Amino acid sequence: MKNTFGNSVSITLFGESHGDAIGVVLDGIAPGITIDGDFIAHQLFLRRPQGRISTARQEQDSFQIVSGVFNKITTGAPICILLPNKDIKSADYEDVRFLPRPGHADLTAHIKYHGYEDYRGGGHFSGRLTAPLVAAGAIVISALRKKGIAIGTHIKNCAGIQDHAFSDLKNEITLLNESPFPVICEEAGEKMKTAIEAAALEKDSVGGVLETAVIGLPAGVGEPWFDSLESVLSHGLFSIPAIKGVEFGAGFGFAEMRGSEANDPIVWANDGVRTTTNHNGGVNGGISNGMPVIFRCAVKPTPSIAKPQQTVNTGTKEDATLEIRGRHDPAILHRARVVVDSITALVLCDQLALRYGTDWLGGDII
Repeated sequence: MKNTFGNSVSITLFGESHGDAIGVVLDGIAPGITIDGDFIAHQLFLRRPQGRISTARQEQDSFQIVSGVFNKITTGAPICILLPNKDIKSADYEDVRFLPRPGHADLTAHIKYHGYEDYRGGGHFSGRLTAPLVAAGAIVISALRKKGIAIGTHIKNCAGIQDHAFSDLKNEITLLNESPFPVICEEAGEKMKTAIEAAALEKDSVGGVLETAVIGLPAGVGEPWFDSLESVLSHGLFSIPAIKGVEFGAGFGFAEMRGSEANDPIVWANDGVRTTTNHNGGVNGGISNGMPVIFRCAVKPTPSIAKPQQTVNTGTKEDATLEIRGRHDPAILHRARVVVDSITALVLCDQLALRYGTDWLGGDII
């Protein structure tokens, strides 16, 4: 089982949904980065459940940094962050141990790990493990901001309800990063919440689309072919549970365009070369071009639903019907956006370290 991602700067996840603790090791991070505990707590808060549109599981997500930080500043050594699991109800999973949940990793985990996997709450495959990703991401998001690079995500579509498009990126990113339900249009957000609550009442769930913008990323980041900026970002994004599609810029919309429409005209501007449109989402030839990096992630409906579902009994090798008990999200879009921001920041941190050196994000030499 491999759980490490990244080259110059890497992360390793560990733990299970109902284990004693979950955590992450952030390795290769530059020395001299100030650790803001309040900001880490804020980012974890954005991931936490919210009332009737989320699971009833209420983890406080207290965290402990056990290495790599001295006097609230990174030392350059690996950073290990631990988050205890407190609000667990493992008994909810005993009756369905041999009934894999449709849409989950239960069946594939059972096959790959020969029945030795931790089945409680999805074990190591659970979305619970996105919490340490967010904690690690908070460290690099702070460092990127000091370099003028900002990341923000909004719910572009939920249950068929559309949010407004990005129009004022700098201000909108600031507002989104403070909002527990990240939308540009408040009216659309209220309609989305109503749709999520309606799905929950029907013992069902909904999905949607998250749209992310990165501003301030310098041109020249990324590689052609196999380590293109789109490739490595997609690699990280597809590691987030429930992400089933990623597109950059116009994405699949390119299929309906002519070249004269799809190409972004290039002009001189006061701050250097720019394009008058951004259909390519800030990336050409796998390398950032200095324009905002724009991409969207398709998020499938939460697979844990209370409706009866067809499955099999892996113990008796017979068909079976599953009715899931326990505490589950009728939608995860509002919680997943900070995970998308975190993964994006971690990937960019790695790519920038490869481009400019491992100390580029760190503090001044003393």
